[in-house]
Amino acid sequence: MSFLRSLTRLSTSASPLMRSPNTFLRYFALETKDFDKMVKSNKVVVFMKGTPEEPRCGFSNAVVQILRMHGVTYDSHNVLENEDIRNGIKTYSNWPTIPQVFINGEFVGGCDILVSMHQNGELVDELKKVGIESSLKDAEGTKK
Repeated sequence: MSFLRSLTRLSTSASPLMRSPNTFLRYFALETKDFDKMVKSNKVVVFMKGTPEEPRCGFSNAVVQILRMHGVTYDSHNVLENEDIRNGIKTYSNWPTIPQVFINGEFVGGCDILVSMHQNGELVDELKKVGIESSLKDAEGTKK
C-alpha cells in the first residue's frame, strides 16, 4: 500500500508538464512551420472566434461581413476549438487579439484594421494584388 501512496504523491507533486505526456506534448504541438502552412493555405486566411456561418464574437462577425461584402473566399480557423491555435497565432503574429486576418501569408491585422482598410478602399487594392477582384469594386463600377 505504501508503494501506491508514494506513486500517487510523486505524480501529484511533479511538474504539471510532467504529470501527463499529453499535456507535455500539447505545449509543443504547433510550431512556426505549422502556422506558416496555415496562413499560406489560401490567399486570405482568418483566425476567428467561431465560424463564418456562426461567428462567436462581434469582431469576428465584422470581419466575416466585410469579406462577404467583397465576395472573398477564405480559409478560417476557429480558435475556440483549439487552445494551441488561439495562443499560438497570437505569438506567431505578435498581435494580442482575435480575429486575425492574413492576406497572401502576410499578417494584415485585426477587426479595426480591416474595417479601416474597407472604409478607405485599401482592402480592394490589397485583394487585387493577390488576384482577388472585390465584388464591391464591380458594384461601384456598374453604378457609375
